[in-house]
Amino acid sequence: MFEFKGVTRRFGAKTAVDNVTLDIPTGQMVGVIGRSGAGKSTLLRMINRLADPSSGTIYFDGRAVSGLRGAELRSWQRDCAMIFQQFNLVPRLDVLTNVLLGRLNHRSTVTSIFNMFSREERIMAIAALERLGIEQVALQPAGTLSGGQQQRVAIARALMQQPRVLLADEPIASLDPLNAKVVMDALADINDREGITVICNLHTLDTARSYCERIIGMAAGKVVFDGRPEELTKEAVSLIYGADGALDESMTSTSITIAAAEEPSEATAAPQPLVLLGV
Repeated sequence: MFEFKGVTRRFGAKTAVDNVTLDIPTGQMVGVIGRSGAGKSTLLRMINRLADPSSGTIYFDGRAVSGLRGAELRSWQRDCAMIFQQFNLVPRLDVLTNVLLGRLNHRSTVTSIFNMFSREERIMAIAALERLGIEQVALQPAGTLSGGQQQRVAIARALMQQPRVLLADEPIASLDPLNAKVVMDALADINDREGITVICNLHTLDTARSYCERIIGMAAGKVVFDGRPEELTKEAVSLIYGADGALDESMTSTSITIAAAEEPSEATAAPQPLVLLGV
């Protein structure tokens, strides 16, 4: 279980995360939404300890992870895997090796330097790629893959850490709707089958509603909404995005709806021009 107690992060005079206090039970899939600059990414980076809180404490299972140092910190970053929008793969290395890099925190420095991965680790990496449907590209350089494939490689690498928590920082922001669905389906499957806590920063409201059992809305570094998807009303959305009721939610959606036109009667039917729409 995560516990955030008065967690604040300042960058000079700017407060990126402002006095956040909340609990996240083990096994939840949580979506964090808000405008750019609302503090979403900073919150995740503090959980993973890529950034330290200026004040306050983050606990996981009663242990103050925000104060860990040395070997304990490395152990926590192994247990708390993170997926980034930019994928963070090594383009010249093949996919299999990129996935195997997820084992580095489980290995000694010597074996890491000489790239000495065991047969069991290689089998584990292939199984992770098979689970995500991309085992056929295992020997290709990672830089030759599409964005959606690269994000799935990043998820497979995170699974190799055998984490207790999975953080995803806008994992579908640069993907088309089809690949976004594939990636979100993968994260939901990991949450469901392994019971791993998944905390995911998202920009599209329909994605948050469809995949997350709990949504946290942030504005100006503060948590201004915390509830279930069905509780995310228009008023709550306006509070999160500061739109004063003028926000057209379809602007934040990736869903596609095709409306069927009424068929004209024989008396009024007339030839219509052919219209082609391309996306």
